[in-house]
Amino acid sequence: MNPIEPEFLLPHYVTITRDPRTQLVLAVGGDQRAAGILQATGGFTRHPGPSTHYHRQPVTMPVEQQRLQATAASYALLSAGYSTFLDPSLNVLATQDGDREATHRYLKYLAELARNTDEGPVLAAVLAEISAPETGVLPQLRDVLVSVWTSWGNQVPAEPRDGGPVERLIDVTDVLSNKAREVEELRTHAARSPASATPASPLPPTAGPKPAARRPGP
Repeated sequence: MNPIEPEFLLPHYVTITRDPRTQLVLAVGGDQRAAGILQATGGFTRHPGPSTHYHRQPVTMPVEQQRLQATAASYALLSAGYSTFLDPSLNVLATQDGDREATHRYLKYLAELARNTDEGPVLAAVLAEISAPETGVLPQLRDVLVSVWTSWGNQVPAEPRDGGPVERLIDVTDVLSNKAREVEELRTHAARSPASATPASPLPPTAGPKPAARRPGP
């Protein structure tokens, strides 16, 4: 029995890479909507090719700006539903070494990415990096706090259940879980917001995920 092959909708695939010969940042694939995203968020311009049109960034664009705008375009395309490959050398959000400095750079890049755009899809992509379940900044920070209060609670089993430092840290973790959920919901609003739109009123508080399990009492 032959396996069922997946259907590849080529207009939904976009590749952003740096040409090793010319060092130009190129984007191929996509449709007219993807072309608009590349032009609006990545600074790309359209050029005729041997078989089809392609996009590239201006030759005069500084390297760091190339990387920043290529990353912004990639995340905007992902938010719009396109399958996107971004050359790792162009991804300002990549942190391969995983050390403390890389974490700091990652957070600074997120802030810079948000400061340099008023495009809703790009801002939504930044919020996704912050709040995405399991992989976002806030959920991972929550997991760190859970590990801290679990170990701390094992060291001080006689601590009163209410009002002690471990109990207070558990409460902070619960609040962080709820706020991560709120940011995730706000991300969908940012994705739908045009650049010139008046900022929407804050969403009312929403029910977050279940609080983290508390340490059993004595």
